[in-house]
Amino acid sequence: MGLAAVRELRDRRVPATPEQIAEFETDALSGFVLARAAAGLADNTIRTDLSNLEQIRAWFGRPLWEMGPADADAYFGRALRSAPRNTSLARAQALKTYFGFLELRYQAEIHVLTGRVVECPIDEVNRPSGQQRDALRIPPSVEQIDRLFAGWRQELVGCRKFGPTARNFAAARLMAGVGIRVNETRSLNLTDVKWDLGRFGKLHVRHGKGTRGSGPRERMVPPINNADRALRWFVEDVWSCFGDDHLRLGAPLFPSERKNVDGSAARISSETLRAALADAAARHLPEWSDRLTPHVLRHFCASQLYLAGMGLIAIQQTLGHIWVATTMHYINQPSGIASNGRVSPGCLIFSTFAGLVIGQAALVLAAAQACWTARISVSVGWAGSMAENLAAMITRRSLPIMSAKAGSVLLVYQGACARRSAMSWV
Repeated sequence: MGLAAVRELRDRRVPATPEQIAEFETDALSGFVLARAAAGLADNTIRTDLSNLEQIRAWFGRPLWEMGPADADAYFGRALRSAPRNTSLARAQALKTYFGFLELRYQAEIHVLTGRVVECPIDEVNRPSGQQRDALRIPPSVEQIDRLFAGWRQELVGCRKFGPTARNFAAARLMAGVGIRVNETRSLNLTDVKWDLGRFGKLHVRHGKGTRGSGPRERMVPPINNADRALRWFVEDVWSCFGDDHLRLGAPLFPSERKNVDGSAARISSETLRAALADAAARHLPEWSDRLTPHVLRHFCASQLYLAGMGLIAIQQTLGHIWVATTMHYINQPSGIASNGRVSPGCLIFSTFAGLVIGQAALVLAAAQACWTARISVSVGWAGSMAENLAAMITRRSLPIMSAKAGSVLLVYQGACARRSAMSWV
């Protein structure tokens, strides 16, 4: 059998038109959104990634799969040179994720359509360094928050729409009192308020913020700081303005004026609560106009709970944080001294723990003495420097480092005792 020449059909393909490339780019971006939604990401996260990709696309002027390392160098090195670090990190991560999606799903189609091989322009050399950190937020004072809600409460007397205004007031009062997130607030149902649990009742937060694909994290939150009174007033006197079917399964705690297909009240949106809080701040707290958000109220709640004597672990559970270090960033009392000159109870709890660590530091000297007796070459100066380091870390309130150092002190002491026992014949 003889051999025949085989034609390469791809060499004779018709070049894609700009309209076809634009349609394919739209389809690829739609597939990216659907894939991220299938992974369980929140809508806000997907919306943020899309915003970052759109801004990069607007600067580049061509489909993103044509972007090379030199283009990424120009964008992050010149266009975003003076941008905040978190902005550069977020856009670099969004671009890297999008190119990973293109390589997995559309690499062959892009090569057939354009003749290009998809390659991520972000590499180890031009990748923006650093990590994202939350900005420092100093919440309003107690006097300012009281002034805000006092003016808002007085507004209820002569407002045009009593129901929506009272609903927004109660939701903001709840967020400031117990520190739940705005999405957690809007997702509450009437049945999530457990009036019979505890002294103040409990809120079953079913849609707590998740991380790393964990999904919603549920928790129980007590409506303290007079949040129970505002909540009971809203349920008993205001909720009926939006509907009378309080026994309906899934009835929202904070309903909207809009109706569902079946005529029942729909759930309020996060944007409505944010806008209502911003409008109230502009009228009754002008110094915080355009700055007061539900997240700022969350920081305010954490600081007030700490000053009232609640421990860090209890505040962590109330706010729904995974790490206690995150809770410490929310507390605007770094020195532990309240404005009246007294030490806050939270600082006293920390001082008790610090005393335990100081006691462990004393074991360093005992370990050095045991090593000296056992004729082990360990200097007392090393033990003294270790104790000084522990004291310095206590001053800086470095909890994880102190725990690690205290553990190392115990290990040194136990090891010295073991060596002393083994060399008792000397």
